[in-house]
Amino acid sequence: MRLVIATHNEKKGGEMRTILSELLPGVELLTLNDFPKVEEPEETGTTYSENASIKAEHAAAHTGEWCIADDAGLEIDALEGAPGVFSKRFGGEALPFPEKMVLILEALNGREDRAARFRCCIALARSGQKTEVIEATCEGQIAEEPSGAGGFGYDPIFWLPELGCTMADLSAAQKHEISHRGKVLRCFADRFPGVIHSR
Repeated sequence: MRLVIATHNEKKGGEMRTILSELLPGVELLTLNDFPKVEEPEETGTTYSENASIKAEHAAAHTGEWCIADDAGLEIDALEGAPGVFSKRFGGEALPFPEKMVLILEALNGREDRAARFRCCIALARSGQKTEVIEATCEGQIAEEPSGAGGFGYDPIFWLPELGCTMADLSAAQKHEISHRGKVLRCFADRFPGVIHSR
């Protein structure tokens, strides 16, 4: 059994492969780096589920394999849910994440309401099959300043009150236990055997 993680992003693909390798022993996990001629499609959806489905279905059409893709974002209540589905493109797609985080911290300067969440949606697709979609969230707050060297993206400013640290302060194993991506992949792993064997 093979499953393609539909991304060329080494950090995201590596994180998803690490989590899924424990949850789905015996399944060969690949990424689009194993299919260098397959490019990622433009994310034209207006929701996480649409973007995840676009990526998974595109990869499935070009690899002939079962493919999984995710779309995730940071939602900040005080910014009316922004950056949301535009998290990767916030401030411009070429703007590095440390600078994106500076923009967010400046926007929240002096604000007491710093509630936020990471939301992740994954889609499982194979050509000729109905695409399956699952979603999960991780609640937290926006920190006053970045902290930690782990993770990627907005992890250094995502504060976890119950743990007293940011997502980037956690070890990889700790992050996988509580993160939005870890949660949604565990739900996926529970359903995956039943989905593929029913087709």
